[in-house]
Amino acid sequence: MKKFAYYFGNALMAFSLLILVYIYYPVFLMYFFPPSLPKNMDVYNFSLEIPSLHIFSPVFTGIDPYNANVYRKVLEKGIAQAKGTGLPGQGKTIFLFAHSSDAPWNITRYNTIFYRLPELKNGAEVVIRKDKKVYKYKVFAERTVWPSQIQYLKKDSGNILILQTCTPVGTDWQRLLVFARPV
Repeated sequence: MKKFAYYFGNALMAFSLLILVYIYYPVFLMYFFPPSLPKNMDVYNFSLEIPSLHIFSPVFTGIDPYNANVYRKVLEKGIAQAKGTGLPGQGKTIFLFAHSSDAPWNITRYNTIFYRLPELKNGAEVVIRKDKKVYKYKVFAERTVWPSQIQYLKKDSGNILILQTCTPVGTDWQRLLVFARPV
């Protein structure tokens, strides 16, 4: 009986270690070996790139930010542009949102494109490509707000880019907003 308990205990520890590796290995890869950016950035009609964080993703336009059934499907594939907000070149506020996390075992197997957004510093460059034109922005501020504080989504503050994700990572308690101006 002691032999069985010994081997069973060791098997459980080994299995636990394998689960930890399965969960955290992709996160380790994201930080220490970030994915390379695509060679042809014009492959999408509308895309966002943050070179300092090795982020590149397609952007889907006209997504209703109040309808979870609609935006969740889009966020599986990329970044959403909030319906009613501006597009690059229009001189209006552009509001883009994406996931920062999911269950730990899905964190890199699911679209969590804004996982590293809290690391973005003032002065960082954000590049938007739309209709084969390039628009560059510089980050100038960030703010953490409650989900009920939607005035940034409704108010047009002029030619500003706002990136939004949930924070702290792994929760949906608050929203991180990153503000950028055209260069």
